[in-house]
Amino acid sequence: MRPLIAIPMGDAAGVGPEIILKTLAAEETQASARCLVIGSRKVMEHAMGYPGMPRLTVHVVQYPQEGDFRPGILNLIDLDNIDMRTFQVGQVSGTCGKAAYAYIEKSIELANAHQVDAVATPPINKESLKKGGIPFIGHTEIFGALTHTDDPLTLFEVRNLRVFFLTRHVSLREACDLVTRERIVDYVVRCTQALRKLGITEGTMAIAGLNPHSGEHGLFGDEEVREIFPAVEELQKRGYQVAGPIGADSVFSQALHGKYNSVLSLYHDQGHIATKTLDFERTISITAGMPILRTSVDHGTAFDIAGTGAVSPISMQEAVRLAVKYAPAFQQAQS
Repeated sequence: MRPLIAIPMGDAAGVGPEIILKTLAAEETQASARCLVIGSRKVMEHAMGYPGMPRLTVHVVQYPQEGDFRPGILNLIDLDNIDMRTFQVGQVSGTCGKAAYAYIEKSIELANAHQVDAVATPPINKESLKKGGIPFIGHTEIFGALTHTDDPLTLFEVRNLRVFFLTRHVSLREACDLVTRERIVDYVVRCTQALRKLGITEGTMAIAGLNPHSGEHGLFGDEEVREIFPAVEELQKRGYQVAGPIGADSVFSQALHGKYNSVLSLYHDQGHIATKTLDFERTISITAGMPILRTSVDHGTAFDIAGTGAVSPISMQEAVRLAVKYAPAFQQAQS
């Protein structure tokens, strides 16, 4: 049976409704997944009126098992929490931020209860969340809190390249201080466990170097000598398939071509630049280390083009595709 994927609608004023409609109308999605949207019927029907948008038949359900997953049907749990009299597309709105959180919360509830196989998320807006009184800055923090997961892992996948992140939303100066032996060991252990849950049990994880040419044995910084090499040695002694540090100017290309099953990027932009330059639209975020599987687009709400029908659905389609790809192994690992 095709995996059942929950899709929270995202920020109603952004491009979320549009990329969802285009994704659900795509033949590949219809053939591979059963999709259930958690959102607002009024907003989804309103979005069908944007230029060039597909028209689907909305089938409102209370429970996933009530879905009708034939082509042309949009299965929806309608939270009915957007007032269309005041709704404005393309604008920051506390109402939309609060509503977006409610869609995510319901999706996580369904996943925690094993009523869906995975969650694939369109974008939300940090300003709208804040304006709506939501005490989280983004998806990862929400999923971490609602699944009781400390420090969820971020994994990017694009084509044959997988990238984990040792640090994320901290300054570059602070990120350098966080490159420690203890942190690297902890992350490699957890990243390896996350890969196994996705069914990836073969291959070696590479750790990117921090400094140019991985420091050239201390000539351009000593973090590799002081922290990274000792971490790799400890991990190898414990039986982990890990290599590094490997210069960041080559390690991502090597992983793309199959030498490594993944790369541990040491700071935010190191991995983001590598993946998004390769293929921005197909760079998908997987939140790993949780009891549920979540994939996501890695672009924003695009308020400037929301409502025009111009947005590409490729990232949303890829997010659903990866949810389908990994859901069977993940569910088996959780059982």
